[in-house]
Formats: sequence, C-alpha cells, structure tokens
Amino acid sequence: MRLVLNPHLLIFFFFSAPPVLGLAAASGVDDGRGGVLPKSDVDMLEFPLNLEYLEAEFFLWGALGHGIDRFDPGLSSGGPSPVGVTAAKLSPLVRDIIAQFGFQEVGHLRAIKETVPGFARPLLNLSKEAFGTVMDNAFGRPLRPPFDPYASDINFLIASYVVPYVGLTGYVGANPKLRSATAKRLVAGLLGVESGQDAVLRTLLYERKKEVVAPYGMTVAEFTGHISGLRNKLGKKGMKDEGLIVARTEGPEGKTSGNILAGDQHSLAYDRTPEEILRIVYGTGKENKPGGFYPKGGDGKIAKSFLD
Repeated sequence: MRLVLNPHLLIFFFFSAPPVLGLAAASGVDDGRGGVLPKSDVDMLEFPLNLEYLEAEFFLWGALGHGIDRFDPGLSSGGPSPVGVTAAKLSPLVRDIIAQFGFQEVGHLRAIKETVPGFARPLLNLSKEAFGTVMDNAFGRPLRPPFDPYASDINFLIASYVVPYVGLTGYVGANPKLRSATAKRLVAGLLGVESGQDAVLRTLLYERKKEVVAPYGMTVAEFTGHISGLRNKLGKKGMKDEGLIVARTEGPEGKTSGNILAGDQHSLAYDRTPEEILRIVYGTGKENKPGGFYPKGGDGKIAKSFLD
C-alpha cells in the first residue's frame, strides 16, 4: 500500500494549523532562554517581590541607614518610599551580617525582575510602631515600653525573625506549582539563600536563647516562640512555625528541645500559600484585609486578586 500526499492538502493544513507558539507567547513571558514562562509561573514569581522589597529595605536601612533608592534608584520602579524605617544600633558583626543580607536581597530583586515584568515597590510600613504592634499581638498584651526593632542588636535580630522566614515558606509552597524549568531554577536559587539567612538569624538568636530581653523580663527563646505562635494563628493552617525551643517530642526525631531550624516531623521545611503569607504580613489574619507592614496591600496579580 502506497501513501500519496496531496500537496494542496498539506498547504491547507500548514496555513490553517492553530498558532500554538503565538498563543503561548501571548499568555506568558519570554524566559530569556528561548522559551516562554507560563502566565501562572509569572504570577507566582512576581508575588514574592512583595517580601523581597520589604527584606531589602529593612536590612539595608538597619545596617547602612539607607535603602535601595540610594543603592539603585531604578530598582523600586518608582514605588513609594518605606515608612518609619531607620538605621539600627548594631554591633560591627551584626551590622556586617545584616548588610550582606541587604545586598543579597537586592540581588533577589534583580533576579526576579530580570525574569518577569514585576511591579513597583508597594507601600511598606517598617516603623517601630508596626513592629511594636506585632510584638503586642504575639504576647497578647501591650509591651511597656513599646518594642523598638532599631534599639539594639538583639531587638533587630528578633525583628528580623518576624518576616523573612515567611518568605522562605512561600518559596517552598510555590515550587511544586511551577511548570517551567526556568521558574523552578530561580525559586530553588532564591530558596537556598533565604534558607541560609534564616539559619544564620536563628543561630545568632539561639546563642542568646536564655538571655533576658530588657526591659521585658522574657528570654529570646520566649520571644521567638510567641512570634511563631502568632504566625501560626494568623496563617490559619496549623503548625508551620516553631520557635528556638520546643517540647522535646516536637524536636528533631523527638530527641531534643533545641530547635535551631524549624521543620516538620521529618525535619522538612514547612510550606505556605500566598493566602497564608498575606494573612501573616498584613497582621489581620485575612488575605483581603491589608494592614501591618502593607498598609495598602501587596502588589501583583495574586495579591490584588484578593482585594478585588
């Protein structure tokens, strides 16, 4: 049996075939590697810009007394300057570490915005009052005097415990939802460094876990436990956060109460969805009710979808 192809039929199919590549390009973004990022990947990669902006500003200001606008005026894409942030009273060692974190966050902003369109820096409230409210909510009562994150090494390290870990869990949650190799590669790189920062912060705090934070009469470990408890409460998805000291049964393999790194029963990192993250960083327990560090809410399609 011999197959005979009609040339006119081939021409018809060639010109009438659906423009698959065109449709893909219209629904995604060029990944810079000759491929196209699916729109869902674009949205998932843009969402963490909300936290990366916050971390970059908090770390740079805390260590250097200025933020990304002086470092790179175009990186904020014209977004409003953060409110209430200032230089912290840090020792040389802690200042050095925090400055490095700040520069790393600048790199993260660049990496994300070189991959997807991104958005301008949202309005950020990094005032001592904003952090004071977090601590009051964590302990269930007003602290006197109000907690000031910029007052000392230990205060700044405790304040640094508040937000960055939330971003780490967000990257863990995003990874299995990504479709393209480019997006997965980027998130893996971001997660690696964010995890390193979290480990350094927890180690610095763990060294001082029994130290009483003046003038509150509570230890560093107690602060971390209450902050983690608040994040679990706001996230509304059970245990995904742990302080530096836990019940022995909840420690790694049930063998220790020391908890230098937070992890589940198999010591794997916890994950969070965008909804959980927004509930926590807004401080409202609701993804559709801005507040806390984001007075006007986050930006990007995912964050905005809850505000519509």
